[in-house]
Amino acid sequence: MAFTEYQLLQVLAQEMNMRKAAERLFVSQPALSQRLQNIEKEWGTKLFLRSQKGLTLTPAGELVVRLAEEMLGKQELVKEQIQALENEVHGTLKIACASIVGQNWLPKVLKRFVETYPHAKISLMTGWSSEILKAIYEDEVHIGIIRGTPDWKGPKHHLFQDTLYLVDREIQSIEEVMKTDRPFIQFKSDSNYYQEIQEWWHRQFQTTPKRTIVVDQIETCKQMTLNGIGYAILPAITLDDGMEENIYKIPLVDDHDALIHRDTWLLGYEYAFELRQVSAFVEVVKEFLDGNSQ
Repeated sequence: MAFTEYQLLQVLAQEMNMRKAAERLFVSQPALSQRLQNIEKEWGTKLFLRSQKGLTLTPAGELVVRLAEEMLGKQELVKEQIQALENEVHGTLKIACASIVGQNWLPKVLKRFVETYPHAKISLMTGWSSEILKAIYEDEVHIGIIRGTPDWKGPKHHLFQDTLYLVDREIQSIEEVMKTDRPFIQFKSDSNYYQEIQEWWHRQFQTTPKRTIVVDQIETCKQMTLNGIGYAILPAITLDDGMEENIYKIPLVDDHDALIHRDTWLLGYEYAFELRQVSAFVEVVKEFLDGNSQ
């Protein structure tokens, strides 16, 4: 039965009078009588007995009216839940994030997000920026956070940029790099980042490093540098303010003596940003960035 028929039965059971029920339902008595006959025909039994005093529920009618009240109650509950969905953030936020951002920046933002929207769920994958773009293209996630300069035609939000530093326990100036026999520790990354470092190195020294060590994770690279094994080029996002005093950080500059930065972007398809959980996350990100810039 349709919900309008459940409502009809509920009103009839409450009024036990065809005229009063017809008035409440804004229909004529003949029309109400015909609709009741159709419902009884559908159930294959009488639901109400009619007399000059009004209506009386049959045992079958009591069962069907009870069902009608249960269904209307469930309908009202669902309506309330739908209204709550409009006022609160539910659903799963699917994010793909560059590993370096997922390790050093994103946890603080997600903490604020789940505190603000406790009903929302989070699905997170991390990887290289090229992998993040692939996940967005293939619609595996709602939004992606990537490093570098994305070739993306859809909506994108610039999150922040961080300076690149040459980090070491001994080297205090760029001029000392070619004098040391200690290794240059590098970490595997997508081609864009690697190429950027290589171009800077060749502009600066016109030669290759004397010794190199290549590791698979930026955190491994950082820890080896902090432990004095060699020197590395690391973005500011990985360098804590509370790092040991005898760690030297030399900012990288280009041919015009401008600081070399690494950009971080949030991007996705336009329809994804219309989702309540995604728009809420974007707002949390903006508030977080505004708070940190003050």
